[in-house]
Amino acid sequence: MTHPLALKVADAVADLLADPDTAPVNPRTTITHRQQLAYGPPGIALLHIERAASGIGPWQRAHDWLAVAARQPFTSGDDSHPFYGAPGLAHTVACAAEHLPGPYQRALDTLDAQIATDIRRRLGAAHRRLDAKLLPQLAEFDAIRGLTGYGAYLLHRNPGSDAVRTILDYCVRLTEPITDCGDVLPGWWTASGPSGRPDEKFPGGHANNGVAHGIASVLALLALAARHGTVVDRHHDAVRTILAWQDRWRLDTDRGPTWPYWVTRAELRAGRLAPCAPRRPSWCYGTAGLARARQLAALALGDVRRQIEAENALTSALTDPLQLKATTDNGLCHGTAGLAHVAARMAADAHPSTARALRATIPALLTAIYPPGTDPREAALTMVQDEEAGPGFLNGAAGIALALQTPATAVPPRSAWDACLLIA
Repeated sequence: MTHPLALKVADAVADLLADPDTAPVNPRTTITHRQQLAYGPPGIALLHIERAASGIGPWQRAHDWLAVAARQPFTSGDDSHPFYGAPGLAHTVACAAEHLPGPYQRALDTLDAQIATDIRRRLGAAHRRLDAKLLPQLAEFDAIRGLTGYGAYLLHRNPGSDAVRTILDYCVRLTEPITDCGDVLPGWWTASGPSGRPDEKFPGGHANNGVAHGIASVLALLALAARHGTVVDRHHDAVRTILAWQDRWRLDTDRGPTWPYWVTRAELRAGRLAPCAPRRPSWCYGTAGLARARQLAALALGDVRRQIEAENALTSALTDPLQLKATTDNGLCHGTAGLAHVAARMAADAHPSTARALRATIPALLTAIYPPGTDPREAALTMVQDEEAGPGFLNGAAGIALALQTPATAVPPRSAWDACLLIA
């Protein structure tokens, strides 16, 4: 299975972003967003690292974008997180160092030492909070800003390390219930709204179900670690606790199962979800991210029935006109390219009874992004210069180009660029 047009657009994006000095990008990309994995040079470098590792692009392009990122010191400590500052740069450098260890190893050693210090501090604060039986903040544990994001990085770097185990131990504790105002809550319940800030629309807080900012990131990390052979005490119990929560709040429709983005205190007390319109099946919050986390968990547990259910859930979502209509952009985080990439990753691990149907959803997704007759260079230029999405990784052109490669070729990534998304 190949999709030549999607590959031509990806090529055109890479060519437009070949040189940071001449790329048609807003100065925000290299100045304001310099330390942002999501929007800045580290994310654009990921595109060129993957292409160079695959033999379809030169390493010099990756070097140049990394050089732009590293012109000034990177933020570390309290003001950094897996997608900002030194940890975000470390993910990109680690992807390059797997293929070219010589030029990058010294920088990576320095970054790893700082990250280890940051993780110890964060874990200390998290365990003190747990000991005090207080509710967590989303940024304590989520994939973008929190400890599961750090865990994803460490799992990529050294899956059997003690550092990985300390984060897994924390994840297990996070699944223990907590009592607040007379309600027995899951341990990941937060007092804030989904933004991480107090929100009058979420009195009593919420339980976030997504991969980007919710408990699905913890499920994915525990599952990926188990598949690497790294397991801690009560590891599988924690996996089953999260799966049981998701099972409790699954909504079965005539188009297959879906999961809410979050559960509010009112819904928890009522024991049922408030009605809502169909939502996009995105990586960050929707069925794509949750289904991949559940598939990984099923594979880790050897639960074939649950694996097949997860794979069928994504197939149903990707053939549901209402959910697809709710997907209004092409980005990696919550757009169509991200759906295609997750589908390709899931199809590669899928049960023989579901793999074919899952793969069959991919051509339509790619065609929806780039219909026949699309001019690759014009499409690429429109993406790169998009004022809202921009040229970056999480929502923009570089991420779309990365996300197109595997579904358009059925060849898995040669670098670990998507490890930060906790889908592989």
